[in-house]
Amino acid sequence: MTNQSWLDYKIQIRDRLKEFTLKILKLSEMLPSSERGRVLNKQLIRSGTSVYANYRAALRGRSKAEFFSKLSIVVEEADETEMWLDLIISSGILTTSFINDLHKESIELLKILASMRKRLSR
Repeated sequence: MTNQSWLDYKIQIRDRLKEFTLKILKLSEMLPSSERGRVLNKQLIRSGTSVYANYRAALRGRSKAEFFSKLSIVVEEADETEMWLDLIISSGILTTSFINDLHKESIELLKILASMRKRLSR
């Protein structure tokens, strides 16, 4: 992969993460205001928005090592977000195709981000 195509790829992922984050925020409006709904909502918003914010920070990294370090945080936050989505679905708090599709997207993004990190560790 050339430097330009690698850069283009990283920008595509950034844009996809932005869309994912916007969907997380939309989902937050759909969750019930019960105690468990509020707890899950808070955790989901925190990790779900952190994925995008930390990825943007990684793109501004001053070195390959800094990019790798920040990307590792992104992978952790993406994994946590997937876990909260899975928990919401498994608990039956919300059962819609929207959350199911969002959960599938979170798994795809997690695989992509982990693959990027693995590629950089070589």
